[in-house]
Amino acid sequence: MQEVLKRAARFAASNAPVMILGESGAGKEVVARALHEGSSRADRPFVAVNVAALPSELLESELFGHVRGAFTGAAVAKEGLFESADGGTLFLDEIAEMPSPLQAKLLRALQDGEIRRVGETRAFGVDVRIVCATHRDLSARVEQGLFRQDLLYRLKVLTLKVPPLRARCEDVVPLARRMLLEEGRSELRLSREAIGLLERHPWPGNVRELQNVIKHGIALAEEGVIEPRHLPEELTAAGATSPRGDGNSPMRPLADVEREHVQRVLEACGGSQAEAARVLGIGRNTLWRKLRRFE
Repeated sequence: MQEVLKRAARFAASNAPVMILGESGAGKEVVARALHEGSSRADRPFVAVNVAALPSELLESELFGHVRGAFTGAAVAKEGLFESADGGTLFLDEIAEMPSPLQAKLLRALQDGEIRRVGETRAFGVDVRIVCATHRDLSARVEQGLFRQDLLYRLKVLTLKVPPLRARCEDVVPLARRMLLEEGRSELRLSREAIGLLERHPWPGNVRELQNVIKHGIALAEEGVIEPRHLPEELTAAGATSPRGDGNSPMRPLADVEREHVQRVLEACGGSQAEAARVLGIGRNTLWRKLRRFE
């Protein structure tokens, strides 16, 4: 993460678009904010929008604004997010989910530096730096005809890749303590056993999942200490069968350890074999064959 943030600091001096890649919940927006705050635009707005969260008919108005009467329900003119971010940074999260017609309009805005409100014929200039993020493989989306190749080249000028939390397990405890501070519960501490569970968990939901776990612990904590019993069941159940021990645990066959680990990851991923295969770093067909063998 230090390397990612150092790279972001170097990118901050540029006005070129930045593409942030990484799994859902890994902290892509945090990196985008750090990029903005390290730039000469830091005193101007940082405006974020989740492209996947809005239906296509509303997204165009949200991004570009509209004039009064542009469509049913448009009783007053509305400023779009491009205008709101003028002079600053516009963060487009989940950019891969943008509908094709809007991709064309975004491409035109990037090429010309101008936008046009819905229902208006006059275009006007805006000074906005675009930072976008996705957990998808955009090159594969281009091959599938779901994302414009010319837009990809416009957006992917500078690239940052945020590693998943399971690849930086040394970050888990410092992040957890920071979250306690942000929740106003800095007096709470994590027991050694709770720390062990946090460090062993595969974190399929990344930092967002860790936030939920810490909030769960805060709600149940007693006497200033978060113990394993205060954590969600998916952590404690996995920890109870964890092959890691104190050296006094009986030695076990590798097949048993593998079976338990695969099943834990599958449960943590809500039963999704595709997600579990990604977390385990194996192909989906390989996972399917393992599960058949475990039966």
